[in-house]
Amino acid sequence: MIRTATELEKLATQVLKKAGTAEPAARSVAKALVRANLDGLHSHGLARLKAYSAQVAAGKVAGEAEPTLEKLGSSAARINANDGFAFPALDMAIDALVEMTAETPVAGAAVTNSHHFGVAGHHVERLAERGIVGLVFGNSPAGIAPWGGSRPLFGTNPIAFGFPRKEAPPVVVDLSLSKQARGKIKLAADEGRPIPEGWALDAAGNPTTDAAAAMGGSMLPLGDAKGAALVLAVEIMSAAMTGAHFGYEASSFFDDKGGPPRVGQFLLGFAPGPLSGGTYSARIEVLLQAVLEQPGTRLPGARRFDIRQATEQTGIEIPDDLFDWMETAAN
Repeated sequence: MIRTATELEKLATQVLKKAGTAEPAARSVAKALVRANLDGLHSHGLARLKAYSAQVAAGKVAGEAEPTLEKLGSSAARINANDGFAFPALDMAIDALVEMTAETPVAGAAVTNSHHFGVAGHHVERLAERGIVGLVFGNSPAGIAPWGGSRPLFGTNPIAFGFPRKEAPPVVVDLSLSKQARGKIKLAADEGRPIPEGWALDAAGNPTTDAAAAMGGSMLPLGDAKGAALVLAVEIMSAAMTGAHFGYEASSFFDDKGGPPRVGQFLLGFAPGPLSGGTYSARIEVLLQAVLEQPGTRLPGARRFDIRQATEQTGIEIPDDLFDWMETAAN
């Protein structure tokens, strides 16, 4: 079934409100989910709506929560999501970073008591659209074991960078630190599809192509031992630095069991003009042109922008059963 982004945002907002989410938060969440679908990232899009709604209804997510901001001087802020959805807290963090980097070229925002933050690249893209180089770290419920271990302690812990350009879309580097995003494995498990070998281990520590077994086991980190070290670094940045739960302390994003996950996100913003002595915009184009001069190359994020542009014209295709459920849940 194909629908416009505007139609789906309105419907998703209504679903979340019916579950007990305050309207401003519902709009923020719906916009983030639909944007993921626009980019072809369906595992982070409206496929999450059932779980999100169930979590609000069960009290795992505080639907009426409003994020609160504490300024920590002129270049740092702490945002408490108050067990609500991550997206309203990140809206607040992004606005704070833009405001702070207008006064000082480097600023940070710590988000705590948070939830699943969707597509990491979207948050830094929004900063880049406002002229700020952005970096975001986020942790998630345990899915990756420390290298050499067998019990998952860390989440897939996404990291993303956004680099503004004057006459073109920003460069967006968005990495899940597992070999594949956990959301894609969950989607495969829900649909009864196998996953490629090399993505995950089962609970006994054996390689598996069974998506359901992978959800009960552990993900393999990108880059093996080096990737596992980076996973640890992101866990520290997003959880220890924000006072949030570590991955092994957080409840699942996928069901309504347990208490709030209370994970964290850490955002950094840089004003590239002052830091580069006014040369950033010209210099980044020199570098990117050198990349694109080589046949077969493309810039990070370019494929996602192309998909978005096409989908904005053709509409978003979602499964009929999901759309039917949304219509029922909204009424």
